[in-house]
Amino acid sequence: MFRRGPKRDGRDTPRDPAFSFFSVHEAALFRRQVREAFAEHGLEVTVYADMVTDSAGRQFGLGNLAAVCHNDDRGPRVWGDLARRHAGMVLRTMDGPSALDTLPPEQIRAQLYPRVISEDGLDPQTFGYARSVAPGLYEVLALDLPESVMMLTDEALEPLGDIQQLRDRALGNLRDLPVEGRETVKDSGGTRFEVVLGDSFYTASRVLALDTVVRQVTGQRIPPEGALVAMPFRHQLAFHVIRDTTMIPSLNAMASFAASGYEDTPGAISPYVYWWRGGTLTQLSDEDEDGDGLRIVVGEEFQELLERLVEEGRSGS
Repeated sequence: MFRRGPKRDGRDTPRDPAFSFFSVHEAALFRRQVREAFAEHGLEVTVYADMVTDSAGRQFGLGNLAAVCHNDDRGPRVWGDLARRHAGMVLRTMDGPSALDTLPPEQIRAQLYPRVISEDGLDPQTFGYARSVAPGLYEVLALDLPESVMMLTDEALEPLGDIQQLRDRALGNLRDLPVEGRETVKDSGGTRFEVVLGDSFYTASRVLALDTVVRQVTGQRIPPEGALVAMPFRHQLAFHVIRDTTMIPSLNAMASFAASGYEDTPGAISPYVYWWRGGTLTQLSDEDEDGDGLRIVVGEEFQELLERLVEEGRSGS
């Protein structure tokens, strides 16, 4: 869970300006593999630092694919295969008929899910309905397809009906998802938190249905004190249900966990830890002012909770 990248060029070698997890040499190999992959699918592309374009002016971003290659512990020998799969999927999605035109409305609703995403790249002009769930994080609706996930714009949603009813249906679909995998992180210092893992693109977004996830994983309900949560990237959701002072070491450990999981990851969401209470998220960790580390930032209500738990721990000992 604390990712260890494959052994490749050392960090002391010159780094690529667009993808710093690649050396200059690795980035050149990656981009060559991408160009060849599109060519094998019959499309000649011009390769730029973080995207490719075709003669029709279509742009294909490379950020997610670059991170997938970086995180694959098999190393550069599989980058060509990963690039070919990616190019094939992208072109089938773009060149084929839209699922919004071919699927009946009820099937679309059955495949609708809410996604929590970073505000980076979210165009407020086309996603005006997007709901803020925390600073810099938004909930949008997505259509789950066999090879891709289609983020639905205002225009795409309009024929499907009332936005609140669509949200309710999507949240119900999210609650019905199984827990694919889980791990417990703990140590002798009192740290303990659960990590839900899965191939689903909606694993981290299950923070929107945290009460359901906690019951599935622990068999218990979330108390009024709430829980700590982290969503470093789309395939991980970490939580610690707040019951006693083990929340303090768990908060610090989750802050490191979130920052580590967020870095250089496909589908990155947030490097921070949040206080979940009644469905509301309050950010608790942040970058140091000098940008070199992490700090915990708590408001008055969370501070009062901390003090109460410490006092209860003393009186119970």
